[in-house]
Amino acid sequence: MLNEQLKNERVKQHLSLRALSGLTAIDVSLLSKYENGLRLPSENHLSELASVLSLDYKSLRNKWLAQQIHDLLSEDDDLSNIVSDVEVIYQTAKKEPVLPPNGHEILTPLLEEVTAMQLRWQAKKPLNAMQLQRMQEHFHTSYTYESNRIEGNTLTLQETFLVVSQGVTIGGKSMREHLEAINHAEAIVLLEELVQQKTPLNRYVLLQLHGLILRNIDRENAGIYRRVPVRISGSSHIPPEPWRLEALMDGYFEQYAVLRKQLHPVLLAAEMHERLVSIHPFIDGNGRTSRLVMNLILLQNGYTLANLKGDLNSRMAYYQALEAVRTENSKVPFYKLVLESVRTSLQEHLELSGE
Repeated sequence: MLNEQLKNERVKQHLSLRALSGLTAIDVSLLSKYENGLRLPSENHLSELASVLSLDYKSLRNKWLAQQIHDLLSEDDDLSNIVSDVEVIYQTAKKEPVLPPNGHEILTPLLEEVTAMQLRWQAKKPLNAMQLQRMQEHFHTSYTYESNRIEGNTLTLQETFLVVSQGVTIGGKSMREHLEAINHAEAIVLLEELVQQKTPLNRYVLLQLHGLILRNIDRENAGIYRRVPVRISGSSHIPPEPWRLEALMDGYFEQYAVLRKQLHPVLLAAEMHERLVSIHPFIDGNGRTSRLVMNLILLQNGYTLANLKGDLNSRMAYYQALEAVRTENSKVPFYKLVLESVRTSLQEHLELSGE
């Protein structure tokens, strides 16, 4: 405890309270209250005490801040959840390095490869209208199929195409699964409109995308932040309480504005995907919406749709990479997974364009 450290150090140096008062110009009665834990020093007094007693000011100030936080909490406060939420806020607010310290060797070759491929793809444009239409139809359908598949939708790729493009109703499949396919396909159209309009990621855009994902599925919660606590199945990560979401999401968009100037576009896309799904601001549809945000950023930077696969092995690798960020603060596996998906997508686009 801070008070005990101050008292023990004074006694160790054979100083009376009066002598310490003379050295610091802090009243004896105040010093007594500080040492007995009846009052916290002001920051100026703390700095002066650290100097006179030859204590490490940074370490002392950390204890001082911790004591203030402790004193703010009542016995009824859920300390574990509060500490967890503080960590989420910290991770959302802090500036990130261009690459994680241990990521250069693994990620740099991939970054260089996808950057070169992106330049080749940009040099291919403009494609003829028929070629572009066929490519969009293929990749949009595939992306809708895989993103929904990750979340448990059982429509096959062919069934997804028939539902989205032909308006066919598939026997034995639920209405929700049909709506998930239709809604996601329309969300991709919105992405392309946002790219053409050069609309940056912001709160309105995010809520638009989520509103489409849950349209006619959960009208009460479509396009709004959740109002109840949630848990992520199979994850040890506990998303923040609903009353903290406004502040967390404000921080999310503020950090997007910072990180877009610091990170490679693919890492930025991965970063904003992971941060959003960890905050988990919606009652449902967080995964699909996070992947749409990722692809909005990619498309805005001249990349193609990154299609994270929904088969069992790919889905497990995706979940495990996200869990590594949350529990170990290890971002390299998730960055690598997204980079590889971007590379595959660019390669497929280049091949179909005749390269």
